[in-house]
Amino acid sequence: MIVNLTNTNAAGVQQALGRARHHVGAASGLVFTLVVLAELSEYDEALAACVEAGREHPSRILLLTNGRARADRLDASIRAGEDSPGEIIALKFHGALQHHRESVVLPLLLPDLPVICWWPGRSPKAPGMDPIGRLADRRITDAMGDPDPIAALEVRARNYCEGDTDLTWTRLTRWRGLLAAALDAYPMDVTRVGLSASPTNAAGTLLAAWLSHRLDVPVAVDRGKPGVGITGVVLGSETDEIRVMRTDGNLAEFSAPGLPSRLVALPRRDVNTLLAEELRRLDDDPIYAEAMASVVRRIDRAVSRGRGRPE
Repeated sequence: MIVNLTNTNAAGVQQALGRARHHVGAASGLVFTLVVLAELSEYDEALAACVEAGREHPSRILLLTNGRARADRLDASIRAGEDSPGEIIALKFHGALQHHRESVVLPLLLPDLPVICWWPGRSPKAPGMDPIGRLADRRITDAMGDPDPIAALEVRARNYCEGDTDLTWTRLTRWRGLLAAALDAYPMDVTRVGLSASPTNAAGTLLAAWLSHRLDVPVAVDRGKPGVGITGVVLGSETDEIRVMRTDGNLAEFSAPGLPSRLVALPRRDVNTLLAEELRRLDDDPIYAEAMASVVRRIDRAVSRGRGRPE
């Protein structure tokens, strides 16, 4: 069931939501409120991700966009019923209302349940200080949705506060798991690390910072090799190497001391999958916080040595 409202307010949305529930039945088992702050050009992709995430995490989803009308008004669309998991409320703000969105969002949050904010593209420099970000227990950004992903990751790192996370980190889940498992299976005293990634890939910057912090060794980053995303990691000691080389964005060639090379699945994942994974965790992530602090230290150290940014 879809209900469209024009020139409404928070009370009108609540009333329409109540009528929709009367027709399709009250939603049950909702676990949180997800507030999505998307540009108009991102609306369709964000809505698809919300629908997919709602299948795994039944929730109330507030999808916020800015309209082009000059008049100060709020338009809304409510989706509820069998074709929509949970409740999806799309809110389009026009005119001056674009600067007061939190006053509409606050009455629509589910009481006594966590609130999560997601910015699919550009996000505030300090999400935790944003008027809507302050309402949230968790704030999800995506540096890869910014025109300059690596610079955006640095801004997020310098403005990190408890509850923040970025889908750049989620993209590294399988890389981190594979590298950690490799060192467990083939222990070595790692003295050098090499990493290759595409020129604008922020995940490479974050993985380099995480490896540098966890292994306490310098990480050399190569941005010149062909490929997409992260294309390879080499963990080396004085005599041995563990190598993971990915060139097609799907399979990687894994080699370890004394073993022949073999292929392992290491696919690049879409935003829908990344968001669904991130929504499984509602508490703070201290490992991510350490990695972001390491990003800042690596950049500051390189700048202090007159080398510019480390990559």
